[in-house]
Amino acid sequence: MHRLPIALVLLLLAPLASAQVYKWTDASGTVHYSEAPPSQGTRFTRVTTTGTVQPLAKPSTPAAETSDRTEGGSNEGNGAQKVADTPANRKTLCASLQSNLTTLQGSGPVVLQKDGKATALDAAQRKQQISTAQAQYNQYCQDK
Repeated sequence: MHRLPIALVLLLLAPLASAQVYKWTDASGTVHYSEAPPSQGTRFTRVTTTGTVQPLAKPSTPAAETSDRTEGGSNEGNGAQKVADTPANRKTLCASLQSNLTTLQGSGPVVLQKDGKATALDAAQRKQQISTAQAQYNQYCQDK
């Protein structure tokens, strides 16, 4: 008797288990996932989660899912998108670089996403990433 109302409630709550997630790559090649869309001018894809490891559907081509939040909506260029050098953008970049350096210099494992594949960094790759992040931090974030 009591099973039917419980089953009905569970069926009604099932759609709430899925969520909208945004995925984008920053200028340094770091892939980010968030429930909130990235800042205006950043290209992103919408990812719908199901709460399971199974995909909703067969993956489509990235170009079909990519949205562009720039003013005319154009998707010009295939490389990294240029971001205006404003104090706010520089502050965001510096915070991201500092966070990356802290993570890379920590003792825990670091996983790099490239071409949809996650690979753990070995000591040489980690050292190279630290060097690159430190050089970028010195270039953009040190007072001149």
